[in-house]
Amino acid sequence: MATLSPPPLLLLLLLLPTLTLTLAKVEEVVETKKTYIFRVDHHSKPSIFPTHTHWYSSLSSTADLLHIYDTVFHGFSASLTPSAASILSSHPSVLSVFPDRLRRPHTTRSPQFLGLRNQQGLWSQSDYGSDVVIGVLDTGVWPERRSFSDRNLGPVPSRWRGACELGPNFPPSLCNLKLVGARFFSKGHDAAAALGGPAINETVEFRSPRDADGHGTHTASTAAGRHVFQASMSGYAVGVAKGVAPKARIAAYKVCWKGAGCLDSDILAGFDRAVSDGVDVISVSIGGGDGVSSPYYLDPIAVGSFGAMAKGVFVSSSAGNDGPTPMSVTNLAPWQTTVGAGTIDRTFPADVTLGNGKKLSGVSLYSGKPLASGSMFPLVYPGKSSGLSASLCMENSLDPKLVMGKIVICDRGSSPRVAKGMVVKEAGGVGMVLANGISNGEGLVGDAHVLPACAVGSDEGDALKSYISSAPNPTATITFQGTELGVKPAPVVASFSGRGPNGLSPEILKPDLIAPGVNILAAWTAAVGPTGLDSDRRTTEFNILSGTSMACPHVSGAAALLKSAHPGWSPAAVRSAMMTTASVVDNRMQPVSDESTGLASTPFDLGAGHLNLQKAMDPGLVYELTDKDYVDFMCGLGYDAKTIQVVTLSPVSCPAKRQMPENLNYPSISVAFFETSGTESAKSKAVIRTLTNVGKEANVVYRPTVEVASKGMTVTVKPRKLVFTAAVKTQSFEVTVAAGEGAVGFATLTWSDGAHEVRSPIVVSRIQPLQ
Repeated sequence: MATLSPPPLLLLLLLLPTLTLTLAKVEEVVETKKTYIFRVDHHSKPSIFPTHTHWYSSLSSTADLLHIYDTVFHGFSASLTPSAASILSSHPSVLSVFPDRLRRPHTTRSPQFLGLRNQQGLWSQSDYGSDVVIGVLDTGVWPERRSFSDRNLGPVPSRWRGACELGPNFPPSLCNLKLVGARFFSKGHDAAAALGGPAINETVEFRSPRDADGHGTHTASTAAGRHVFQASMSGYAVGVAKGVAPKARIAAYKVCWKGAGCLDSDILAGFDRAVSDGVDVISVSIGGGDGVSSPYYLDPIAVGSFGAMAKGVFVSSSAGNDGPTPMSVTNLAPWQTTVGAGTIDRTFPADVTLGNGKKLSGVSLYSGKPLASGSMFPLVYPGKSSGLSASLCMENSLDPKLVMGKIVICDRGSSPRVAKGMVVKEAGGVGMVLANGISNGEGLVGDAHVLPACAVGSDEGDALKSYISSAPNPTATITFQGTELGVKPAPVVASFSGRGPNGLSPEILKPDLIAPGVNILAAWTAAVGPTGLDSDRRTTEFNILSGTSMACPHVSGAAALLKSAHPGWSPAAVRSAMMTTASVVDNRMQPVSDESTGLASTPFDLGAGHLNLQKAMDPGLVYELTDKDYVDFMCGLGYDAKTIQVVTLSPVSCPAKRQMPENLNYPSISVAFFETSGTESAKSKAVIRTLTNVGKEANVVYRPTVEVASKGMTVTVKPRKLVFTAAVKTQSFEVTVAAGEGAVGFATLTWSDGAHEVRSPIVVSRIQPLQ
């Protein structure tokens, strides 16, 4: 690789004083400071400075340094004016500057649903993940929960370099052989608050690793919680609670703060420290809060993930909760494993019985005093007479005279589901029915409401409103049925789960796969009730939540098991094993359906399929990837060497003839035909893939099978067999895809040796020019 020549030492020494004076003059003009992240070519540090910190401090006397990054990322974050940031960005050693952005978290029975069994299969062969450390970037941890017990655990892996940081209500002694590390990162938020941004509210927060929100405790215990008997959420989902990798160690990195969100500068600091501490897996259930995906070189989660991957750390990220809208998937970098959400075979039914005798089906986790048995209550829909805000049951929107003593219908959207129930309760309502709109379809999640309430699908909601319009005195009651197991069909792609296609690089299919993310029981903080509302004074050891945030740690735990069983596997090999063995059928042996439509899902909905740990342990073949492969991919996107270096740890160079982005050796195949204005796009494309034999048999032959699901689309594979031997562990093949008649097309390629099936989805997209 060609390297970028550092500026001569003399030039830098002459430049720095001038630069400092210039910035000082610029800042004489009154400007509001902002927080920025600076990516620096660390190789160019002048030898006169003993450390990078000293060098960065010299770059501007008026910049307030926040974090210094030196593991997954080289550079710093600082508060300074936009003019000063602009000048500093022209420094020859500064590769990139991007503003600090706010992000949000993407917010029992699931291990069994994934095929994990005590003393059998992957749990047994990996010793439940005991030698792996999972770093969880989230809202912190509540360490006293039984899920974080270290009973009967062996010594912490000797390579571990992490620590337990002291903070309010968090002595370092809270860490143990299970919770091996806990840190918190607040400098970005403190700087933002000083400039008028969202501040950390220390009346409801802890300036320590302690979790005041609950999200981090829930995700950490989902990934690696210990076995806890007689677990439940107020009587719902009773059973043995456990994480996917029950013996894996947990390191909590608090980068998100209750009510204030998560700032890129703190997230990047969490990545940097987690890798430096020695984690093996990073779980990050966080995503952009503005619905816009930044290019990889401007996305600190993508940049931090690349640095982690380059150090051998597997990164699992959530796909976002903005589905079923197309192109809503987030965390798009191909070196991250992006996880969507599916249902499991457990639900919490509740029924709405109308005054005309009709019964509507819904779900609820309400556990308080039920409505009086045998009594019917007046039913009202405020949106019929009081407008949009009342139909959504927004704060202060309900007239107590209208809802007092009644069951209130609230439309889903614009505010948290549980907050609507609090609005109804405060206005004097006795119950609530939360009705989906068309965008949510029939997708339902349970909530621990503060009053008798349940959620119903779009069709049931329409029937409810129709009844109110036609009945002179509409009445209803709500009954709660507890926990129901063995639900069919399952899994189903959750309606909220982020969907493809990939808005940045259509040549990479995202999400990669789905995992359990609906009604997941896991440990909970003692700082807030199960709704997460400040006014909810209830306490519970476990809570049931839904979201791709809950799906992501399932894959993090699965990665811990696979890395424990196969220490030599790279992050790409671990992901490949999960994707090529993922299931595309439900527990009826029918294609996995889409909750939002009721129809069969596509790879844009579920990626390669639903995580299936029974098969991932022994995938037969894997699609391997190296740092250079990802660099070649970015070259193929048209990035220049300096832009790519913002993402990578080292200078890079692109070949004169750049490869197609589709040739990244990814476990899925996504081919994009770009139609240019006035001309017709190419009819077909050929892509190359390489498979590596990781099976027990060295001498083995694999043959391909292709299934095309779209009219007019054709797929051919050469050669017609792959022969592996003790000397030949890798083999390449070519897939030629011809576009079908529609805008998109789907197919499946499966390589089989009779014992293994290595399955890859194929997607064809026609990309129209912007008008």
